[in-house]
Amino acid sequence: MAKTVQDLLHDIRMLGEEQFQIVAAVREMAKQNVKNLTEEVKYGGIMFLDGTPFGGVFAYKDHVSVEFGHGAKIKDTYGFLEGNGKGRRHIKLKIMDDLSARKLNRYIPLAVAAAKSGV
Repeated sequence: MAKTVQDLLHDIRMLGEEQFQIVAAVREMAKQNVKNLTEEVKYGGIMFLDGTPFGGVFAYKDHVSVEFGHGAKIKDTYGFLEGNGKGRRHIKLKIMDDLSARKLNRYIPLAVAAAKSGV
């Protein structure tokens, strides 16, 4: 049986309260930035969709990663995107303050636009 978002959130909370709080804040930020946001559990994380997948949030032991599937198309004027693959980029969050310090709310709309600009 496939995991639900709530099942995965329970698992993340068991991983650590800091990771759980960061994931919850990322989800809230995505909801605030994307009017028609939907979520699904895939690849061990919570994928974000606005008609098309544009990113997701993944919890690890020492950090939370916000992944953007078309992140290579984003003009990274803030300099917080990591990765050098063909398409995907990510932002690592270790503490709650990283959400604002790394300007995550600025990247979410850019990630949606990049995903909708075509594959």
